[in-house]
Amino acid sequence: MGVRFEELAWRETPIGLISLRRRRDPQLDVEVYEVKLDDEFLMSSLFPVAEIELARLGLAPLSGQGLDVVVGGLGLGYTARTALEDERVGSLLVVEAIEDVIDWHRRELLPFAAGLAADPRTRFVRADFFAAVADGSGFDPREPGRRFHAVLLDVDHSPRNVLHPGHASFYTPDGLRRLAAHLRPDGVFALWSDDPPDPDFEAALSEVFRTARAHVVPFANPLTGGRSANTVYVARR
Repeated sequence: MGVRFEELAWRETPIGLISLRRRRDPQLDVEVYEVKLDDEFLMSSLFPVAEIELARLGLAPLSGQGLDVVVGGLGLGYTARTALEDERVGSLLVVEAIEDVIDWHRRELLPFAAGLAADPRTRFVRADFFAAVADGSGFDPREPGRRFHAVLLDVDHSPRNVLHPGHASFYTPDGLRRLAAHLRPDGVFALWSDDPPDPDFEAALSEVFRTARAHVVPFANPLTGGRSANTVYVARR
């Protein structure tokens, strides 16, 4: 029958206790990996569709080879792993604030993300994504001022529901302008959100970027037996 529940890793962080756990869902007969922050669920391997689409939708508008991509927030690795499946991606810089999350991938605790850490295109940067934008230092400590073809972000629940109050200013026109400065001409910023499309945030994107669109990403919800949806915003300079 095997282990029904196992906590694989946990650590106290400035934003709370983050943990990775694995459990067997007897109804679905699948192994489920979940990330929690204190008592709040951040992500689950039951619902990877929108994290995968974040990479696909974010990279779709781009052309050419040797794309330089930033993923903000590593989590279970679905977005980063999907980005690497695009043969046009030449480098992937993963910006993650919590060293333990990076360590989960280096130790290959997540079988569906196997190969992410070992891919020669991947480099992990242990840093606060939002601080890197706010202070203008950029995402690559080896190359200050480096610009990227795409930045794919999945950290907060949504622009209105942030994990830390310090993140809120990022979702304003001023914060988005600072982010856009780290993109190449015609570069793409894509964002995952757990909320429906937000007209105020869409307006902020449209104020800064040449084009902006909110994609509703529906998916089957095995817990309810129905359908759920996330939002992926895609904006281009």
